[in-house]
Amino acid sequence: MVATDKANKIRTMKQRGEKITALTAYDYPTARLLDESGIDVILVGDSLGMVVLGYEDTTRVTLDEILHHTRAAARGVKRALLVADLPIHTYDTADQAVTTARQLVEAGAEAVKLEGGVSHVPQIEAISRAGIPFMAHIGMLPQSVREEGGYKVKGKTQSEAEALIADARAVESAGAFSVVLEIVTADLARQITNAIGIPTIGIGSGEHCDGQILVTHDLIGFFPWFTPKFVSPEARVAEEIRKAASAFIERTRAGVRLSNRGKDG
Repeated sequence: MVATDKANKIRTMKQRGEKITALTAYDYPTARLLDESGIDVILVGDSLGMVVLGYEDTTRVTLDEILHHTRAAARGVKRALLVADLPIHTYDTADQAVTTARQLVEAGAEAVKLEGGVSHVPQIEAISRAGIPFMAHIGMLPQSVREEGGYKVKGKTQSEAEALIADARAVESAGAFSVVLEIVTADLARQITNAIGIPTIGIGSGEHCDGQILVTHDLIGFFPWFTPKFVSPEARVAEEIRKAASAFIERTRAGVRLSNRGKDG
């Protein structure tokens, strides 16, 4: 199935009343496992900056890093739609946005995502005109976390709510096939979902969206140093890794001691 067909399938899931499922992956085995599980969308997100590369936030992630991880993830995906993030300052202009999007497609992405609504309509329209499926992202924008002073819930005030509804309508008109709503109040997420024809995919935005997306490391407890308040991990991978490593250390050291006793005896 070609990329545009996959994106259109995601778009029509809203009309069919089917919930969309999306998770992140940054490497081959994770992408393959998620794909085999039947996930609808796999995102090579710039969240890799924190959960893979050890950065404080997403603002240090480079295009080369996203391209590297997109290539790896693409090798494991057969059926899901593979989306890749445009890193910060790689879409400051419409021309730059298209150039970056094309590089991500060459690396294996089937669709791309950038942060912003009304403010980035020229970039969204240019990417869409280039024939590249586009997923929008509004609400809390991680690439703006330093200016925002942290991760804050969006849509609490009337002015914020009106601006976000305008953002959602703008990205739909500009050609987006879906839109991520990050940390938006549940009531506003419901309003936006009802106001536009493309699917809303929520993260920390309540249950009224047309789908849900999470960072896989949060879902499986693979990044124990920080778990978002809206996530209830389905597994405790970090604990299992620690147990396995401890068992290996104990077994190896015990083997060395036994071997040394044998020689002395």
